[in-house]
Amino acid sequence: MADLLATKPIATIMTEAGEEGAHSLKRALGATNLISLGIGAIIGTGIFVLTGAAAAQYAGPAIVLSFILAAIACVFAGLCYAEFAAMIPVAGSAYTYGYATLGEIFAWIIGWDLILEYAFGAATVASGWSGYVVSFLQDFGIRIPPRLAGTPGTEWVLYNGKWELLSRIGATLQAAGVDPATLPHQTGIFNLVAFIGIAIVTTILVLGIKESANFNNFIVLVKVTVLLIFIGLGGYYLMKHMPETKANWTPFLPPNEGAFGKFGWSGVARAAGVIFFAYIGFDAVSTAAQEAKNPQKDMPIGILGSLVICTILYILVAGVLTGLLKYTQLGVPDPIAIGIDKTGVGWGSFLVKLGAIAGLSSTMVVMLLGQSRIFYSMSHDGLLPRWASAIHPRFRTPWVSSIFVGVFVAIFAALIPISVLGELVSIGTLLAFVIVCSGIWVLRRTRPDLPRPFRTPAVPLVPIIGIAVSLLMMVSLPGDTWLRLIIWLVIGMVLYFFYGRQHSRVQAMAREERALATSDLRGD
Repeated sequence: MADLLATKPIATIMTEAGEEGAHSLKRALGATNLISLGIGAIIGTGIFVLTGAAAAQYAGPAIVLSFILAAIACVFAGLCYAEFAAMIPVAGSAYTYGYATLGEIFAWIIGWDLILEYAFGAATVASGWSGYVVSFLQDFGIRIPPRLAGTPGTEWVLYNGKWELLSRIGATLQAAGVDPATLPHQTGIFNLVAFIGIAIVTTILVLGIKESANFNNFIVLVKVTVLLIFIGLGGYYLMKHMPETKANWTPFLPPNEGAFGKFGWSGVARAAGVIFFAYIGFDAVSTAAQEAKNPQKDMPIGILGSLVICTILYILVAGVLTGLLKYTQLGVPDPIAIGIDKTGVGWGSFLVKLGAIAGLSSTMVVMLLGQSRIFYSMSHDGLLPRWASAIHPRFRTPWVSSIFVGVFVAIFAALIPISVLGELVSIGTLLAFVIVCSGIWVLRRTRPDLPRPFRTPAVPLVPIIGIAVSLLMMVSLPGDTWLRLIIWLVIGMVLYFFYGRQHSRVQAMAREERALATSDLRGD
């Protein structure tokens, strides 16, 4: 049992962090790149979809308070990530932090768990990305056969001369009084668009971290520009129509309807739980710590800076959206498109599609980057085969693990309907939050002497709140999500005991130390 709880020495981790040369990761990222990575991971379809749904069903215009509440919940985990990333600047994120504080078995659990967050998350995002790409290309007269743009069983309908995913425009059809059964249908058999999307992202990640960061920076610039245009156009409309704006914002906090979560303050809390997942992704910044130029200074800026920027954008978008339309009208798949249509701007739908494509593209980049770095770290420690930590001599990237992950994610995205994996990704992320917050608390007690370029304030209060909030969010998820997580972890345990434990470098060091101690006792 003691072997299972063996920790990786901080000194060893720091030595690895300082490695240079052709067989180590290239330090090429500054604070701006890291903030951009965080924004790229956080801002996805959440801002384009969840805002309207949560306002319509739970909080009304008080959805802005829900965004603030969810951001505060994330900050507790973000502060703990910032301390670890500055103190232990290596690839691996929560996996490495768990290894240094809680022991190998916990490190394996969180490493295996992070595969859920990054690999399956990227596959889920790619599936949604393909739908927007198909619709966007149709605006320019380019038609991709729906059978090659959806996973097996995905339904497409021909509406207003364009093929659209039924799952995305179902509510729109219902509002328009159109029966989907009366429209031409096609069923997907292989999502070639998603497959190609993952292949392109994987190629960029293999070519170099700087190239990947530059690509992500461009995409982030596009989607933030889209949101700022929406805020600008919408804000101008609100100021020109103040009586209508006030009417839409009244009541700001709709009275509770007699059930928990149906408006009132409990509705604000329920909406915070729903939109909490719009913030997930900032932890991916920490996987790039070993490729940061000045991680001690820049990692906290990247993690916390991206959280602050995204929170401000979320609050502004939510405020403008609920001012443009009565909150009861926002329970649709494309609330921002409807909101910008209210301003009289004819290219609103085009703008939202462009923003959604950019948002999902950058999310794929960051998730696949994070997954390959987790593989790299686990392989470097001997828990996965050695090939997964191979570094390309020219590009200085973990190219084999990037290609391996990319191939599997592309296949998942093309063939498997992954509607339930959104919740599975969330529970995996929240478990990572629990491990990281626990690790900060443990390390403050066991190694108070370690230099900490950034210190999480109010320890142990901040880690305890971070743990409590994350566990509360996990408990709120459906039971079948927990069952899938348990099954996934059982598979991981089998791999660990049959391979990882036998090849672990930390275990090998422990065996050598025991052999030396025994030899000394015998006087050999």
